[in-house]
Amino acid sequence: MTDAAANNSHRPVRHRGVAYWWRALVGILLVILGLLIGGGGAWLIALGGSWYYLPAGIALLLAGILLLAGNMAGVWLYILTWLATVAWAYWEVGLDGWALMPRVLAPTIILIFVLLAVPAFRDIGSRGSRNAAYVTSLLLPVIALGAFGFLHMNALAQSQPAQPPAPAAQSAPNGVAASQDAAIHQVGNDWPVYGGSELATRYSPLNQVTASNVSKLTRVWSFHTGDMPSKAAKDMYSPENTPLEIGGHLYACSAKNILISADAKTGKEEWRYDPKVSDKAIPYGASCRGVAYFAVPGAGADQACATRIIVGTLDARLIAVDAKTGKPCADFGQQGGVDLTEGIGETVPGWYSVTAPPTIVRGIAVVGAQVKDGQAEDAPSGVIRGYDATTGKLAWAWDMGHPDRTGAPPAGDTYSRGTPNMWTVAAADPQLGYVYVPLGNAAVDYYGVDRKDFENQYNSSIVAIDVTTGKPVWHFQTVHHDLWDYDLGSQPTLVDFPTATGKIPAIIVPSKQGQIYVLDRKTGRPLFPVEERKVPSGGVEPNELSKTQPYSGYAHLDQPALTEKDMWGMSPLDQLYCRIQFHRAYYQGEYTPPTVNQPFIEYPGYNGGSDWGSVAVDTDSGVLIANYNDMPNYNQLIPREKADQMGFKPIDKGGSSKKAKDIGDPQSGSPYAIAVNAGWRLSTGLLCSKPPYGHIRAIDLKTGKTLWDEPLGSADNNGPFGLPSMLPLTIGTPNNGGPLVTAGGLIFIAATTDNKLRAIDIKTGKQVWQADLPAGGQTTPMTYEVDGRQYIVIAPGGHHFMETKVGDEVIAYALPAG
Repeated sequence: MTDAAANNSHRPVRHRGVAYWWRALVGILLVILGLLIGGGGAWLIALGGSWYYLPAGIALLLAGILLLAGNMAGVWLYILTWLATVAWAYWEVGLDGWALMPRVLAPTIILIFVLLAVPAFRDIGSRGSRNAAYVTSLLLPVIALGAFGFLHMNALAQSQPAQPPAPAAQSAPNGVAASQDAAIHQVGNDWPVYGGSELATRYSPLNQVTASNVSKLTRVWSFHTGDMPSKAAKDMYSPENTPLEIGGHLYACSAKNILISADAKTGKEEWRYDPKVSDKAIPYGASCRGVAYFAVPGAGADQACATRIIVGTLDARLIAVDAKTGKPCADFGQQGGVDLTEGIGETVPGWYSVTAPPTIVRGIAVVGAQVKDGQAEDAPSGVIRGYDATTGKLAWAWDMGHPDRTGAPPAGDTYSRGTPNMWTVAAADPQLGYVYVPLGNAAVDYYGVDRKDFENQYNSSIVAIDVTTGKPVWHFQTVHHDLWDYDLGSQPTLVDFPTATGKIPAIIVPSKQGQIYVLDRKTGRPLFPVEERKVPSGGVEPNELSKTQPYSGYAHLDQPALTEKDMWGMSPLDQLYCRIQFHRAYYQGEYTPPTVNQPFIEYPGYNGGSDWGSVAVDTDSGVLIANYNDMPNYNQLIPREKADQMGFKPIDKGGSSKKAKDIGDPQSGSPYAIAVNAGWRLSTGLLCSKPPYGHIRAIDLKTGKTLWDEPLGSADNNGPFGLPSMLPLTIGTPNNGGPLVTAGGLIFIAATTDNKLRAIDIKTGKQVWQADLPAGGQTTPMTYEVDGRQYIVIAPGGHHFMETKVGDEVIAYALPAG
């Protein structure tokens, strides 16, 4: 043998040494995966699920054993398994890119690993066959990468906004302008009320910024509130603030109720007032959604507190300060404040708090409160109270447990404990003198046997209250015997609704379960049919359940019932795990009742549908805009004895341990605590259901028909284990916060977990501009005009529940001056 021949004969041996190790590692990987997937597949079959995973696991196991034995058949077996997997995935979900990814992506990556091991097989002896093996090992990965690229491009294509149908023609002009008079704060150049006006349309007639010039929108000023969480409160901040603007002055509040006035043109601070709220007062989250502005009738311009800012605080005070100076109004309550815990009875810091602005109607500031969820049946009252906005004196109190009373309870007594409360924002019709109060649930959400008749009557209802008397005029219930935390979190919206016989003063009521109801706001009568549809039974209180629930004939945001095929994950393993969990749970569709012996699936979850961000209505073109969530919860009741052992305690008994808090709520006084997996998340942080998880929809106001619906939010700052994927894919993220609509034909919205503010063309649903925010945008933007220049303002404060970065900045955007 010549030296050259000897060298050539040894070179493959050295190269094959690395290949042998690679082949062994791939073989071990396949054996492990085969055992896991095969074992899980057998379990899934036993639960009545898919038959794919068991044979796939067996094939992987055999392929791995063959690879370890140096048998080329292991490669061919894996290739056949991969082809079968692709065919099965297509059969199950078609060309749905997001659904295909966990089914096909990981197997395709493993295919590459397997093919790269081909050179290690000893039975490839001749130079020709050896070269063929090398060519195969190079060519097949290219094919595999091509398949991956197809999946990626398919998902990308599906994530981009589709061309929507043209908006339906309007038979008549819509809107509330005709019904507005001096009694309603006009949304003109100013933004004088949370929601724009008492009608809460979140619509501005300003039109300087349009789809054709919004690309020039730029940041023009910002300021910091200085309110950032202490170490003790680092996981409790969710400011959610939308500022007001009146006459060139912008009014904002921070997470812990620091009030700030700034020059609306420059952002320069004019004054600030710090009510010194303690961290101990923070309930579920430190939030101040907004403040209220009030001009005292007949007061002189130079009179102290002639105009005032009124805010409810986390430590349950109602505070009024001079809108010009920020000094407390001495004529309001006790030196500028009212103690809202009066008449409430036993409470502790963080249990009874105000997180929403008061709604002022005919000089009465109407307030509710957030009663921290799920603590105990014997909780502070959900009483609704009206205070004189000038003096701070109690004008009336609506206590549903004492309908005969109109004021404070007698000495030694309290307002009815544990009643449904209003933690969100009311809307109002100053002409009618009605305030529309969205109510939550009784004190514990997932057990209702102990509820009183009047609690069952009013829970999860919209209630019209006459502000001159404090008496309810009508109410409409959106959930009967609510056991799902489907409280009305959205502020309702008032419009003059177009009908064949003319316009009717109406109220639009979005809901967490996705139903959107339209009612006559004078009478509460539905303007569209409401069907009482049969719903599931069972659970721990079958005799108390409502047999039906009200479904709207107008519009709804809820999606079809979940199936095993909707399960998702990062790979076939976690998708298999989610499929097993799906079959382990009790699930009969919407309104599946809570269970104790097995988990139950709540879909939609308690984050909506629609939540506190509410909807917006372009009253000129007749288009309703709703952003919403599409995620389930995975819950289970916990027997009391076990809950006590796990460390569940109500807030007035010292509170639950951190581990128990992360699981759920104590529901003291009931037989069960509750474990809640909001969003049904895996340990990776990913969800068990497939994306999109957040959408934005345009709805024809007159008919309720969908004009377009698009995923909202990108994967850019989202990914497994909390790591940003940096992928510019519109996956549709969870969202909290609301839309702003302008006469410029634009929707401005943040809300998503990718920390961006977007402008969307209302006609097409296409994104036409975006800006990166320094923190999470879980709030609602607003707009105003000063000296002929339109400003878009947002306060991106982040959100502990949404796991976005916390911040304290207020930011204004505008077109270049000149």
